[in-house]
Amino acid sequence: MNIVVSFLIFTSHVIYILPFISSQVTHLTYSGNQGQWHLLHSSIGISAMHMQLLRTNKVIMFDRTDYGPSNISLPGRQCRLDPNDTVLKVDCTAHSILYDIGTNTLRPLTVQTDTWCSSGAVFPDGTLVQTGGYNDGDHVVRTFTPCTGDNCDWLEFPNYLVQRRWYASNQILPDGRIIIVGGRRQFNYEFYPRNFQDPPRTFWLDILRQTKDQDENNLYPFLHLLPDGNLFIFANTKSILFNYNQNVVVREFPEIPGGEPRNYPSTGSSVLLPLDENKPANVNIEAEIMVCGGAPRNSFVLASRGEFIDALGTCGRLKVSDQNPYWVMEEMPVPRVMADMILLPTGDVVIINGAALGTAGWEYGRDPVTKPVIYRPSENPNRRFSVMAGSQRPRLYHSAAVLVPDGRVLVGGSNPHVYYNFTDVEYPTDLSLEAFSPPYMSVEYEPVRPRIVSVKEVFGYRQFFSVAFAVPEFLSVSVLSVRLVAPSFTTHSFAMNQRMIVMKLIGVTRVAPETYEISLVGPSTGEIAPPGYYLLFVVHADIPSSAAWVKLQ
Repeated sequence: MNIVVSFLIFTSHVIYILPFISSQVTHLTYSGNQGQWHLLHSSIGISAMHMQLLRTNKVIMFDRTDYGPSNISLPGRQCRLDPNDTVLKVDCTAHSILYDIGTNTLRPLTVQTDTWCSSGAVFPDGTLVQTGGYNDGDHVVRTFTPCTGDNCDWLEFPNYLVQRRWYASNQILPDGRIIIVGGRRQFNYEFYPRNFQDPPRTFWLDILRQTKDQDENNLYPFLHLLPDGNLFIFANTKSILFNYNQNVVVREFPEIPGGEPRNYPSTGSSVLLPLDENKPANVNIEAEIMVCGGAPRNSFVLASRGEFIDALGTCGRLKVSDQNPYWVMEEMPVPRVMADMILLPTGDVVIINGAALGTAGWEYGRDPVTKPVIYRPSENPNRRFSVMAGSQRPRLYHSAAVLVPDGRVLVGGSNPHVYYNFTDVEYPTDLSLEAFSPPYMSVEYEPVRPRIVSVKEVFGYRQFFSVAFAVPEFLSVSVLSVRLVAPSFTTHSFAMNQRMIVMKLIGVTRVAPETYEISLVGPSTGEIAPPGYYLLFVVHADIPSSAAWVKLQ
């Protein structure tokens, strides 16, 4: 590859980039690389049902307390005493761990109450707020504030929640609050923290009542905060634009074609595609939702009788910012239920984990789909899906995945049984932790891989700042972008709070051999990017750097 040099004109403090004149190809394609899998631990002691990346480059994981004893002890010979637990009143094993990405080590954490099928979001200060669960945990709020040592652990606030939150979904809001929506037989929502000057209360949400069928199929509703400040809510087949401040449905969107459910237990997945601020000032930001996979209606009942039918093979895209939005449907390479959809630094989506037959639930999934699929939203329709290399480990019910700063995807969990079960079953409980390295991590792309040299770690809305990066062979400004990624709280095939913002570039200048400085503008509003910690990636010719942590405030 040859270096393409840009010509820059400096006027006052503004850098203007003149058009590049080059006959070179400035866009790379992945030359047949299907990614790689690496086993990090054969056992982390628990089955990773829930995952959240923290700003300390550690990932907190947990399952539930009423599985019985896990395979990792609590520290210091401690034991958990819980007279309300349905399995063990005295439990000396851990059900949560903190995994250190850099050292590939972990330590046990202590949860006191049951976190089964709970939800979470990260506060602007980096504290994980985790809500609800089952039994004695269904009204509990738990927090975990990251620290540099080994002294931080879970704090629990019993009976904080107004209603039981089991299978609910959370979304961080522009004002730093968290909205908690739904849960089993909960057709309402509430906020954390609540205003203690007012009596505790919830707010009715009729779409959750409307979308409950005989198998429910409206649990873990898909929530996405939109640039206009409203909330997109999807349950079963229906979706709305919702003003949560006024408790008003702004509009109803068309039902997803096919009439088949997409939420738990017919578990599909959903993402908000990247929000692009790198556009002219007079062009509005497009907001587009994508929903993939799921299981046909009645799959849960049929699976309970031993009949496992094909999962759904379609994805739908809906431009919710359009005046008259409609679903555009596409076919995945294989049907999939219980898959995770994770935004990659490139703006592509990896669809990973899951099964081709059955539905979510104990013993209700068959035919594991071990090959991830990468979906490229901006490609031509017939080139969007690419099938990746397969894992050797099935990841079915109660598995999870998260993006980490170096661009890999951590994958763990899978326990389709009532308790831990390792023998005499088709799909044993899986306690392992793997990493999937997408094709962009291949060594063949090292010449064009950017490396962040320096970045302003704290910046504000509409604030000018710069990022310096090094790259051996710079191609073109036209294939350069800077992206913010909000790490997700992932459980039950939904990566809550996940979002990506493509930042507005002002200019690029060469400051030293193989080193460049990008001038940027911070996100426009908290509706586009809520305050808090983000991963900042520099992407050059579809090849991302490792991320730097930044704080938007």
